[in-house]
Amino acid sequence: MKKIEIDEEELKNKIDTLSFDVLRRGATERPFTGEYTDSETVGIYKCKACSAELFRSETKFHSGCGWPSFYQPTSKDAVELIEDRSLFPRVRTEVRCAACGSHLGHVFEGEGFDNPVDQRWCINSVSMILEPTE
Repeated sequence: MKKIEIDEEELKNKIDTLSFDVLRRGATERPFTGEYTDSETVGIYKCKACSAELFRSETKFHSGCGWPSFYQPTSKDAVELIEDRSLFPRVRTEVRCAACGSHLGHVFEGEGFDNPVDQRWCINSVSMILEPTE
């Protein structure tokens, strides 16, 4: 996928401070505060920084973790996975938008969720825009 260059100042002026901190600095919104945590709206979740398609509502599920959870992105090319050792010794997998490199959240495996792949893509609401399709 071709990378989209993000003008940091332009983005900072276009979105709220928390969204910018999550997308460009790897911050995290507080659990159970995000707009899409409990949303059941049918649609496509897109990157707030560059509008790339990331997730579809059909793969969203209620995990109880406090953030929107999905069991897979729209495609393997939609996201970039990076080893995250910021909570050493715990190793996590960071999820970034493949198009612009913005931080979205983390993906966890083997937690026993009843979905086709036993993965929980834990994504910050403020990193996305939901485009309803119905």
